[in-house]
Amino acid sequence: MRKLMITSIALALAGLAAQSLAAPDPEQLRTLAKALFDVIPEEMIEHRGKPLNPDQVELGKMLFFEPRISRSHIITCHTCHSLATGGADNVPASVGHGWQRGPRNSPTVLNAVFNAAQFWDGRAKDLAEQAKGPVQAMVEMNNTPERVVEALSSIPQYVELFRKAFPDEKDPITFDTVTRAIEAFEITLVTPNARFDRFLKGDDKAMNAQELEGLRLFMDTGCAACHNGRNFGGQAYFPFGVVERPGAEILPEDDKGRFQVTQTATDEYVFRASPLRNVELTAPYFHSGQVWDLEQAVSIMGTAQLGRDISENEARAITAFLRTLTGEQPKVTVPILPPSTLDTPRPEH
Repeated sequence: MRKLMITSIALALAGLAAQSLAAPDPEQLRTLAKALFDVIPEEMIEHRGKPLNPDQVELGKMLFFEPRISRSHIITCHTCHSLATGGADNVPASVGHGWQRGPRNSPTVLNAVFNAAQFWDGRAKDLAEQAKGPVQAMVEMNNTPERVVEALSSIPQYVELFRKAFPDEKDPITFDTVTRAIEAFEITLVTPNARFDRFLKGDDKAMNAQELEGLRLFMDTGCAACHNGRNFGGQAYFPFGVVERPGAEILPEDDKGRFQVTQTATDEYVFRASPLRNVELTAPYFHSGQVWDLEQAVSIMGTAQLGRDISENEARAITAFLRTLTGEQPKVTVPILPPSTLDTPRPEH
């Protein structure tokens, strides 16, 4: 059923493109693109109909860079989601507590607020729930909620900051308020004004002819069947290998994706469609992190997902288009964190 749905969407897009996009005419491309995609907002001042609390955002920024929420006092959220390198860490799998390697490539935190769920298998419903995972994972921060609360509660400046950020909470410092604050900060990590966004708003000079051809191919070949919406993905789950399953070096046999969450046989090797915003900054690619070249990744997707051999010129044009999805990177001042006290739990390695 899922394969049929993807094929139907791809055929519909291809049919519409064949009718109206015989040549990469900017206005025709823009009309179709507006039906499939959306721009990134200039800034996030609300989420789910509620205004962002600036005190929670500022506290969340501190916690994003706070190493004492890890058992070793070394690892932070920023370790694996570096804002200097596209919100990811640019290695196949992140290195965590005791130099252990995680099982999957680290997704970018940039624009993650626009995803329907978090992680490659969608096991976290939102950014707050996602933040709880790495803190407790043995191969990442290897900590416990109790130890996190103990550490932050031992630092007077944090006690005051949590009271200010969560004035209605009986206990301002809990594991939930920690991750809610991190979520508030991460919601602000958006990348507006990509050249594609400027094109979508009406700027015909924002993209050159090759990039426009890449956009046409992206829609015409069916890439947009899975990679659509504001974040060019992150909204639905699909098998990796709809038509032809990649080799074990790209699709490890022991990582069955969403099956590990649902225990449903049809979810074996199913993953969330990766968002493509800022994709040129986040190599290596796929959940296994085994492909470093973006053109190669495009070609693999053509064969595996669409059953189509994408030519070198087509891959080059699609890749040129994907580079127009790089937006303005967040300008974040690294916070100065308060010192530990004698009551702060000591690091354990």
